[in-house]
Amino acid sequence: MGKRSYRAVAVEAARRGGAVLMKYFGTGVKVRHKGANNLVTEADLRSEAAVTGVLRRHFPDHQVLSEETRYPATPSPYKWIIDPLDGTTNYARDYPCFSVSIALEKDGVLELGVVFNPVLDELFVAGRRRGATLNGRRLRVSGVARLSASFLATGFPYDIRTNPDNNLNHFAALARRSLAIRRNGSAAIDLCYVAAGRFDGFWERRLSPWDMAAGVLIVEEAGGKVTDFQGNPLDIYTEAVVASNRRIHRALLDVIRSNHH
Repeated sequence: MGKRSYRAVAVEAARRGGAVLMKYFGTGVKVRHKGANNLVTEADLRSEAAVTGVLRRHFPDHQVLSEETRYPATPSPYKWIIDPLDGTTNYARDYPCFSVSIALEKDGVLELGVVFNPVLDELFVAGRRRGATLNGRRLRVSGVARLSASFLATGFPYDIRTNPDNNLNHFAALARRSLAIRRNGSAAIDLCYVAAGRFDGFWERRLSPWDMAAGVLIVEEAGGKVTDFQGNPLDIYTEAVVASNRRIHRALLDVIRSNHH
C-alpha cells in the first residue's frame, strides 16, 4: 500500500479518536488520578481504542506504541506512535485545548504525522518530503527573525514541584527576551502552531515520543527546524525538544544553553 493509504487511514483514526473525545468532553467523565496532576480519563482509553481499532484493522502486522497500552512487538518495520489524548489535564478540567496525535515511523524514520484538534476541527497532516497542511491548506512557518519579537510556547513537567529539572529557569529567561510565551498544555498542538506560523518557537523538556512524533514532522515539513537542546538532530526517544521557524533557532538555543543547570 502506498503513502496515500497510510495517510487516509491515519486521518480516519484521528477523526474517530477526536469524535470520541468530543462525545465525552464537558460531561463530567470519570477521572482516575495517576499522581497529583497526571489525569487519565475514560475518554482517553476509549479514544485509544477507536484509534488503534482503525489502524490495526488496516495494518494488523504494524507495531503500535501508545501512551496507555502496551502492544505486542511485531517484526514489521512500521510503527504507529499514538497519543489518543494529548492534553489530559486540560480535558479533565473542561479546558478546550487537546488533540489526537498519530505518527508513522518506518525503520526509525518519521514518514507521516497527523494531529487533530477536534474542538476547532483543525487537522494537521504532514508526509515526509510532501509538505504539511492544515485542513488541506499548505503550512509555512513564520518569518519572524528576532527573538525579541518572537511568540513562544512551552510546557512544564508533571513533577514540577519535586524535580529541579522543571523548565522554570528557561521560562524565566525567555519570558524576558521574547514577545510573549503561552503554555497550552498540549505539546502536539504547540508544535503544529509553530508549523502554522502562529508560534515562532517551542521548547519543552521531559516529553514522550507520542507527545511529539507527529508534530515534529509537521514542523519540519512546514520549513521549520527541530533539534534537541544542544542543537543536534532530534531523537524523539530522548525527552527534550526545541522547534522553531529556523530564523530564531540559534538565539533560542543560546538562551536555553546559557540557563541550563
